[in-house]
Amino acid sequence: MEIRWPALDDLNPPATDAEITTLEQQLGVTLPADYVQVLHQHNGQRGLADGLFDGQEFLSTQNVLAQWQIWKGLHDTGEFQALHSSPAAGVRDDWWNPRWIPFTHDGSGNHLCLDLDPSEGGTVGQVITVWHDSGERALLAPSLCEWLAQRITTMQ
Repeated sequence: MEIRWPALDDLNPPATDAEITTLEQQLGVTLPADYVQVLHQHNGQRGLADGLFDGQEFLSTQNVLAQWQIWKGLHDTGEFQALHSSPAAGVRDDWWNPRWIPFTHDGSGNHLCLDLDPSEGGTVGQVITVWHDSGERALLAPSLCEWLAQRITTMQ
């Protein structure tokens, strides 16, 4: 019996080098090599099926930028100035940071992000949670590669 996973059928073709370069330029960052490697396999989901990761959509380069721009706009207008986070060790005490790059989205303003600006003891490229209505900033894995390996292990 074949098991179908609709989210897999929803994956986009690979991102082009131009799409990745444009994303890096727009974000003002160099993306971690493991994330670039994933984008070279699939440029996120089309958004026509349930999210690939616990109901969260794997974002395309275009949607990464769109979600990041929403947070950046709120950040730049001072929306987060009075808010306090509760970060895990190695994560900055920010409500949001422009060097937190969302790679998933649940449709309600919550993301898993690549943290490109960790605090002391953190690792550039670590995977963190960013919830729009909670200050908890959990550290899920030291890299996207390790986070994906954890996901695969829990599926077996």
